[in-house]
Amino acid sequence: MEKDTTMTPITGKELVAWGHIPGAQFPALIARAEAMMADGADAEKIRTTLDQERPKVLPKLPLHAAGAVPFYENIRTETPDEEDNTTKVRETMTVLMRTPTVVSGAVMPDACPAGPLGTIPVGGIVATKNAIHPGMHSADICCSVMMSDLGDVDPKAVLDAAQSVTHFGPGGRRNGARFTTSLKLLDAFRENRFLNHPKILRIAQEHMGTQGDGNHFLFVGRARSSGRVAMVTHHGSRGPGAVLYKLGMEVAQKFRKRLSPETLKQNAWIPADSDEGIAYWEALQLIRKWTKANHNALHQATIEAGRIGDVGERIWNEHNFVFKRDGLFYHGKGATPAWDDYAPDATGQTLIPLNMSEPVLVVRGADAKHALGFSPHGAGRNFSRSEHRRRMGEVTPQEQLKAETKGLDVRFHAGGVDASELPSSYKSAASVVEQIKDYGLAKIDDYIDPYGCIMAGDVPPFWRERKKGRR
Repeated sequence: MEKDTTMTPITGKELVAWGHIPGAQFPALIARAEAMMADGADAEKIRTTLDQERPKVLPKLPLHAAGAVPFYENIRTETPDEEDNTTKVRETMTVLMRTPTVVSGAVMPDACPAGPLGTIPVGGIVATKNAIHPGMHSADICCSVMMSDLGDVDPKAVLDAAQSVTHFGPGGRRNGARFTTSLKLLDAFRENRFLNHPKILRIAQEHMGTQGDGNHFLFVGRARSSGRVAMVTHHGSRGPGAVLYKLGMEVAQKFRKRLSPETLKQNAWIPADSDEGIAYWEALQLIRKWTKANHNALHQATIEAGRIGDVGERIWNEHNFVFKRDGLFYHGKGATPAWDDYAPDATGQTLIPLNMSEPVLVVRGADAKHALGFSPHGAGRNFSRSEHRRRMGEVTPQEQLKAETKGLDVRFHAGGVDASELPSSYKSAASVVEQIKDYGLAKIDDYIDPYGCIMAGDVPPFWRERKKGRR
């Protein structure tokens, strides 16, 4: 009687028993096992061969001991509100610094909390080793500012022209009113594993030429040094960046569960040298290109609508992003890189807006060690939007606007007056400027004094409108 040499087919359950971690690679492993089986290999031979292809199981990374990794504070307090705000920033940074990948951190004068304990604050900088943390650049990837020198023109004409071409509020532009998106850039999106996503490819076209809502703005003013009119835009990567952030967080969570389950969910990371990390870094650079193109499109459209001929220099910089330097990854959440060559298109000058009634600062970064090479991105908040509205009491948003922006042309493009974006919502601009100087964070080259600005205004959340539409 002949011995039955028929083998039981290799299944995913068998692979798990052999120590393989379930994932997208399982179908290929099973197909390879079946091919070897067809060639006469026994189970032990198949197991030994597949073991060679199994990723090494990395040891779990423990949290740093509390206080083991310190951070720099470039902030001082002058009022009880500021003291409370800074205490919360200090508490969240102390927890954040326990993340295994973190090697250093800093906070800026405009720092304010931005989520549950352990979440990077606005005005926070965190340096990590071999790790990209999506939660540390946030969903508003590459939130940034751009300034164009428009010469000796009427600032009202510039604001009128800008209002005729810009788009604030939720969503994108309707079909027939869209701005052109580079086909070369869209092709590059398609070649990236994160950006080759139907929703991203669609909204990359719909959201080109849009600015969103919240604290995003279009500002017109005069340069104090020359009297020339300048336009400044502030927005991020809109829908494409928001979807990339979500996809990045999903991948980061898978690594967190394998590498450091103790790490807070918001501080999950993607190993920079992994295939996913390399692809995510490339995706960030492409989203950066899209965002810069979005700024450029709005500036160029305004120039054409206003028939402006004497156009000078253009400056731009991001303040929600990740930067490589000396083998580390620097995550700036509401913080501006302050070294000259932080990017190939860096000019040495960056912009720091304060609030709608104060100048936009044109600065040269000081690359201060105690700031990890960063400078502030703005004025920051001492309390939440809802708390600001509560403190207004019976004063209407219209009355508050009139009192705080006398003589300025302030427009809300997509809704009513948003009181949470008025100057009183923010920290003292004068105090932030003093701290920039006192802590040696940047050298101020010029001030763009305000004429007026455009913002989205008090727009109902998109989810509320969507819910209303279902009824």
